[in-house]
Amino acid sequence: MPDAPPFQAQWLDAFATVLGLCGAQQGLPVCLLAEGRSRSLNVGLAELAALRLGCRPFRCIVPTPPQTAPVPVRSTGASRALQGHPAVLAALKATPLVLDLTLEGLLHAPELKEILAAGTRILMISNEHPDALERLVPRPEDELRVRAAVRRARAAKEMRVTSAAGTDLTVAMEGAATAGVWGWTDRPRTVAHWPGGVVVSFPRAGSVRGTLVLDAGDVNLTFKRYLERPVRLTLEDDHVTAIAGEGTDAELMRRYLAAFSTYEGGDRSAYAVSHVGWGLNERARYEALAFYDREDTNGTELRCFAGNFLFSTGANEFAGRYTEGHFDLPVRNCTIALDGEPVVIEGKVVS
Repeated sequence: MPDAPPFQAQWLDAFATVLGLCGAQQGLPVCLLAEGRSRSLNVGLAELAALRLGCRPFRCIVPTPPQTAPVPVRSTGASRALQGHPAVLAALKATPLVLDLTLEGLLHAPELKEILAAGTRILMISNEHPDALERLVPRPEDELRVRAAVRRARAAKEMRVTSAAGTDLTVAMEGAATAGVWGWTDRPRTVAHWPGGVVVSFPRAGSVRGTLVLDAGDVNLTFKRYLERPVRLTLEDDHVTAIAGEGTDAELMRRYLAAFSTYEGGDRSAYAVSHVGWGLNERARYEALAFYDREDTNGTELRCFAGNFLFSTGANEFAGRYTEGHFDLPVRNCTIALDGEPVVIEGKVVS
């Protein structure tokens, strides 16, 4: 991890604003959950912001566990840092507000359900440079937009995604688990992440089929890379069955996914669909990845930029699939229709 940049007052203001939206107030216990490799600057900013609001913050720092996967693991949202530690879990369950500053985040961690069931609310502060967090402080109107999108997704029976590049993907939405994130959480038993501004659905097993074309300029956030050449994914029964394309981008994807098939004893869950959705944050910038070193960004901003079709492979607990292999792929210029009614047209959100 590079040396932390000089402290900036506006970063502290941003943290205090978001904690205020989360209901942080005088006397509230707030746990700062971090690990050995967490961004120390963000941990410090979170603590000072909590103190500014009169909270009672405390740090819970666990060791970053040894790597076990055969390839580097990035941007999974499934932190392994807790390792089921009973004392840590007891502390998290006893705390009304947890600020999750782990490297990967608890969104898909196996311990999340138990922690939320105790009444805890969790704000995942994405592992970003605070410059990005400052630009993307959520606003009250963000909640209204995301909630409206969630209602539409939950009411739909089918999502169809098409594009001029050749995408034609169908997702059965009945029974899918849909959630929206607007950048803060102020209710018990809920989790959110900052930056926010996205709606995602986790389809049930056997729900996804068709073709997804990643065009040049689309993004692979596991590799933190804009694609240079098109990659065509064929999907049958939720799983990627073919990766077609010439050049580095297709080769990277083929090799990365193949590594998990061997590591996980022939399990092809890394090839399966994790979630689908679309970005709603008009202030999030597609080009932001070009401005940060890889250690300085988790790419959450690109998951949220307005109009992108966010397609993800890997773990989907609602379909009974678990894996450390994960791709988040923001795809531009798609038309997304729910039961035939567009919510995004050629990469533009329908207002």
